[in-house]
Amino acid sequence: MREFALLYAELDETTSTSRKLAALQTYFRQVSPENAAWAVYFLAGGKPRQAVPTKLLRQYATEFAGLDDWLFDECYQTVGDLAETIALILPAPTGRSDVGLAEWVEQRIAPLRGAAPDTIRMALHAYWNELETRERFLLIKLIGGGFRVGVSKLLVTRALATIAAVDSKLIAQRLMGWTDGRVSPTAAGFLQLISEPHAGEHALRGGQPYPFFLAHPLQADPAILGEPGDWLVEWKYDGMRAQLLRRDGQSCLWSRGEDLMTERFPELARLPLPEGTVIDGEILVWQAGEAPAPFADLQKRMGRKTVSARLMADLPVVLLAYDVLELDGVDIRHLPQQERRALLEQLIATVNAPTLRLSPSIVADSWQALAAIRTESRVRGVEGLMLKQLSSVYGVGRSKDGGTWWKWKIDPHTIDAVLIYAQAGHGRRASLYTDYTFGVWDDDPEAEGGRKLVPFAKAYSGLTDAEIAQVDAVIRKTTIEKFGPVRSVRPSMVFEIGFEGIAASSRHKAGIAVRFPRILRRREDKAIADADTLATLKGMLA
Repeated sequence: MREFALLYAELDETTSTSRKLAALQTYFRQVSPENAAWAVYFLAGGKPRQAVPTKLLRQYATEFAGLDDWLFDECYQTVGDLAETIALILPAPTGRSDVGLAEWVEQRIAPLRGAAPDTIRMALHAYWNELETRERFLLIKLIGGGFRVGVSKLLVTRALATIAAVDSKLIAQRLMGWTDGRVSPTAAGFLQLISEPHAGEHALRGGQPYPFFLAHPLQADPAILGEPGDWLVEWKYDGMRAQLLRRDGQSCLWSRGEDLMTERFPELARLPLPEGTVIDGEILVWQAGEAPAPFADLQKRMGRKTVSARLMADLPVVLLAYDVLELDGVDIRHLPQQERRALLEQLIATVNAPTLRLSPSIVADSWQALAAIRTESRVRGVEGLMLKQLSSVYGVGRSKDGGTWWKWKIDPHTIDAVLIYAQAGHGRRASLYTDYTFGVWDDDPEAEGGRKLVPFAKAYSGLTDAEIAQVDAVIRKTTIEKFGPVRSVRPSMVFEIGFEGIAASSRHKAGIAVRFPRILRRREDKAIADADTLATLKGMLA
């Protein structure tokens, strides 16, 4: 635990990619395989399940520290992070622990889940008494299920590839499925992860997916890409990227986030794919009018672990196939895009199932013509166009080796909104207010109290460090009330908020849900009263 806590602190305290990479390499070279296995799980995006409710963590920490509740509340409001607050208020430990990360996770944290309150209290008091502040902070993050750190899976892949002297693409392939929470990381698994390549390893077995090939955002004039005839052009759909595998007599459906989704989409798992087939595509709820439904409808399916016949009938899904990665058990990712497309067309015609559709290609004789077609995106319920080099192989991540994919998206929806709530960030931004809630004006003449601001979106990305510092200063000066770590502020700042999609939602106070909200800029030129209205948002639904 001590080594992982040190690594966590080093990763959290810097934005330098080279320093993070060096810290990862140092860690993996020093620790035992069983501890390294769990570190890879967490750093690659694995989520710890909450073992102890937040209420009990707070209660037992207050008892251990001998603090009154009001004093803990004051500390929490100042610090803004529960784990950091608890780690800071606890008295100095009387002992030291050399227990490794694997033992902490498997033998100490896991048994707390569902344990009796007295058992949890005794265990936590004992654990806190053998850990230093930063180790306590990490422990509480793991126990509370709130672990996250500023490092990408790609960086972890690079670090492992360096220490193992193995191609990073092979490490990326081996890492697929590593964060599946149903299987615990092991020392043997880590040693296999960094082992030398062996013959035939490119052919995966069982339910393991391939690393996804990702597109780069196209910001420039597409004419720089050459002739449009050298590219496969498709619509960019707003669904869930997935791979459907058929191996060893079983079908598996994996999301890009490496969640196994087979049970949530049984109609796709029942597709009669030939043995040894892997398809890359997009899961979409498909409307009767031959068009994709809003992403909000797909979310209703994604959130269900068991799916009723009624739900499948009300929200039918399809797999819109983009690519085929394996046929007859043979990895064909090395083939050019043009050849894989032809094989995909043949495969879909052979399967001949309504829940498996081919992503349509778009043909035009110029980039100007494609730009005109792209303007139809919103009407079609899509985000723009995908451009795939016909000569490209199927790569790993956002690689440009062997060809490129581009996403030529339409400009986002925008709205001018007022900052009304703020919450402190995490890690190096824990002392700054970086997470914001924005509201728009509700001008309903029948609304009680007249014109008021209604919250509609939360966003925490889009500002530079300097801009965040300026906004933080205003928040502290205009705070009206405090609700734990959240501050209610006097409306004084307008921001332009961008988002990809919008849908009606009964779960949100404004009756609206937006997709991927982010801050585009601060509108210092705009008065609070001139911010946009709820009616403007609802008008976008059309």
